[in-house]
Amino acid sequence: MIAWILVGGRVVDTPTLRALPTPALVVAADGGARHAATLGLNVDLWVGDFDSSAGLNLNAPREVFPTAKDATDAELAVQAALSRGARELVILGAFGGRFDHTLALALGALRLAGQRGLRVTLTSGDEWGWPLLPASPLTLALPPGATLSVLALADLQGLTLRGVRWPLTGAAIPQGSGWTVSNEVAGPAVTAQLGAGQALLTALPERPA
Repeated sequence: MIAWILVGGRVVDTPTLRALPTPALVVAADGGARHAATLGLNVDLWVGDFDSSAGLNLNAPREVFPTAKDATDAELAVQAALSRGARELVILGAFGGRFDHTLALALGALRLAGQRGLRVTLTSGDEWGWPLLPASPLTLALPPGATLSVLALADLQGLTLRGVRWPLTGAAIPQGSGWTVSNEVAGPAVTAQLGAGQALLTALPERPA
């Protein structure tokens, strides 16, 4: 089951976003609920401490948490989706907000992919990201010319990248290296495989008009 999690960053309504499969479940995390109207979504559950949703009026069941808590509203939304049977997550609004929240979402996506075997997509509509782990190779259909980066969140071993302008075979990439930033999709599909380490593959498939 695919669940969409609406969080508080930027969302741009793009053709790539509209092409995603229809979710079986939509969970809004506090102020992320504002994206529902933009995308014409019906929200199944609205969770959080509701400190960033002033003025929002949403006809959805609520789960209210105290402001002093040991999880972000996004984490609570993810937990709610998983408890309802979600096996794939699309986190909308993942980019363009506070950096600490964006980084926490990226690291959380890696944990969910690594420990629970979930497919997790981070997106703002115009910017996308996917965890890349040894047990989770990626095959992505992206338009030629799109900017693509592999962000080494740890030292990487055995990185193989195909379908790009500058392919790699079994490369060792130091943590935080700029070597794998701003590659270019050559098409028709990008494949990425990793022997050891943790990375986030990001893409800019289109720019809004």
